[in-house]
Amino acid sequence: MSAQVDLEHLVRTRLRSLRTTLGLSLDDLAARTNLSPSTISRIETGKRAVSLDVLVPLAAGLQVGLDALLDASDNHDVVIRPTPSQAEGRTTWALSRPDSATVALKTRLEPTATRPQQRVHPGHDWLFVLSGRLLLLLGEREIIVEAGEAAEFATMTPHAFIAVDGPAELLMIFDRDGQRAHVHHDKE
Repeated sequence: MSAQVDLEHLVRTRLRSLRTTLGLSLDDLAARTNLSPSTISRIETGKRAVSLDVLVPLAAGLQVGLDALLDASDNHDVVIRPTPSQAEGRTTWALSRPDSATVALKTRLEPTATRPQQRVHPGHDWLFVLSGRLLLLLGEREIIVEAGEAAEFATMTPHAFIAVDGPAELLMIFDRDGQRAHVHHDKE
């Protein structure tokens, strides 16, 4: 097979996979793209050529960039080998690639005598306490999150968290705005 045929097969497979993963019928995607359901079907089955005039609206309808459909490089290692970084009672391991849209971190917090300043930023945060106890400060609320529990909140609410009664380890997932706020705020 030529590289062009391989890329077309890859794009067709990704289109169909994304559409079905999102739970979209051909009619649903057609409504989002101004393409006919039969055109989308013919693209997915290889009966119509893959071209930019259809890829651009399909990518927009699936809410992905063209690069998600066209990137044929397979040079990304599947295994991420995190290295720790430390700052003021916090050790952080990045668990996702630097160019990933969603950021996953493992963090170990040491208890501190002072409460951190609550901050706001665009986005949404999710965390899971692996061990220890965490005091989550959300505006005026104070919530204890125990090992095995998760918290999810809108980050436009002032928030901060600290370890209670000993070290706490947690997993956190957020978007790039969240990463800038949580990982780099010590440098401000």
